[in-house]
Amino acid sequence: MPTPRSEARASLRALGLSLTLSVVATASPLAAQSSVAPPAAFRDPNRLATLRRAMPAVDSVMRRFMAQSRVPGIAYGVVVDGQLLHVAAHGLRDVPRNAAVDTSTVFRIASMTKSFTALAILQLRDAGKLALDDPAERYVPELRMLQYPTSDAPRITVRHLLTHAAGFPEDNPWGDQQLSASEADLSRMMRAGIPFSNVPGVAYEYSNFGFAILGRIVVNVSGKPYARYLREHILQPLGMTSTTMESAEVPESRRARGYRLQDGQWLEEPALPDGSFGAMGGMLTSSADLSRWVALMLSAWPPRDGNESPVLKRSSLREMQQVWRSAAASASYANGTLSLNSGGYAYGLRVSQNCLFSHIVAHSGGLPGYGSQMRWLPEHGVGIIALGNLTYTGWGAPIDQALEVLQRAGALEPRVVQPAPVLTAMQQQVTRLVQRWDAALADSIAAMNLYRDESAPRRAAQIARLVDAAGGQCEPEGEILAENALRGVWKLRCATGALRVGITLAPTVPARVQQLTVTSMPRDGSLRSAPSCRQ
Repeated sequence: MPTPRSEARASLRALGLSLTLSVVATASPLAAQSSVAPPAAFRDPNRLATLRRAMPAVDSVMRRFMAQSRVPGIAYGVVVDGQLLHVAAHGLRDVPRNAAVDTSTVFRIASMTKSFTALAILQLRDAGKLALDDPAERYVPELRMLQYPTSDAPRITVRHLLTHAAGFPEDNPWGDQQLSASEADLSRMMRAGIPFSNVPGVAYEYSNFGFAILGRIVVNVSGKPYARYLREHILQPLGMTSTTMESAEVPESRRARGYRLQDGQWLEEPALPDGSFGAMGGMLTSSADLSRWVALMLSAWPPRDGNESPVLKRSSLREMQQVWRSAAASASYANGTLSLNSGGYAYGLRVSQNCLFSHIVAHSGGLPGYGSQMRWLPEHGVGIIALGNLTYTGWGAPIDQALEVLQRAGALEPRVVQPAPVLTAMQQQVTRLVQRWDAALADSIAAMNLYRDESAPRRAAQIARLVDAAGGQCEPEGEILAENALRGVWKLRCATGALRVGITLAPTVPARVQQLTVTSMPRDGSLRSAPSCRQ
């Protein structure tokens, strides 16, 4: 199986090929017309070394957070390209015994369990055993008796449950105390009825009850207890040997006891047993095991050819990491900086974007005695995991700070989208057309709409004026900046100015130019500059 590093090298080789094709397009017309792009690739060959150099700064952020928040013990790690690049542990897993946390210590991760439940549902979906838009009552008969809030309310679907859109009320304080409920208890609760805060399918509202029902779907469809299904179909194939649903299964020498801070003292919280609500928040794991989970999620990027994971195919893993139910945008203010955040819920995961990163996938977990978070940047190949044994350990701010440390170090450059060979071929031809208009060449690159939208003579005259205003003698500077395989922009540096040229290819074979823009830009300007949403 290829490693992420070998795949990156292959992507760079593919990039070199596409650039060569753009130069020799006339010699190899068939190759130049390919619309299949190489995978997105990292450009910096020293990226891993840059990340490693930033780890001491990440350590400082985490140790400072531990001291300020008075967390008894923490473990955290940085996952890069499918491997645990850096892991550390500090403090105590057992306060009275003065027993230290280490990288094998097992913590409860609470609601982060939801992503495991979501993956189990997708496994069953991919196996043809259920459909996400099926009514949930098809698999959980107790739901058939629900009293819906309106006569036009749709029946709750599996997808509604996955995305917190079933209409059930937010239930974090109540849900935390349901982990020990038996299967009979869950059936009784459903038969008694569930109140609705919204009509199903219209709003996001976080529901632990909903994920407990998803756990019941896994049980009923697979014919196996939830914990056994996870062990056989997810945990064992991934080598997550320290992960379990039952705290009693963790050796005493490795279990982090949970604490709350009361009147300046750490008081131990009783361990909650596994039960029918475990699918919403019952899992325990170590930093090493959790890194394998985040590595699996990151392995879905970029889309590419090659072997699939034995757990879930890459397209389904990417499906898990897309917004399926939007949530309200928010703003935060810290250290004199206003930041905007938007996003929503995927399948057992939260997805957002902010002023630094366009795609953030994460989930936190909090229970009496514990707090955890996992967060990763799919386009950057980097994730952070963090575990603590203080009630609702709040990892949001320190992980924000750790990512900003990595950003400032230049270690968080995203993969670069690669153009399809046909795009680089069209770039070459359009460059020639801008340099000197030729009717035959113009006809050969144009999709059927291009000169209906604006005539060829008018386009020729507008481009000539722009070239003259830039002093003429326009030559390509740098590579094409691809937005996707079939759309990109590039710069022509001229005698006294510069031009920004952009094309979008049509959905035809062969692909031709459906949109062409030429605008003036500063001679020393950059195509990559963009305004920030931070104030």
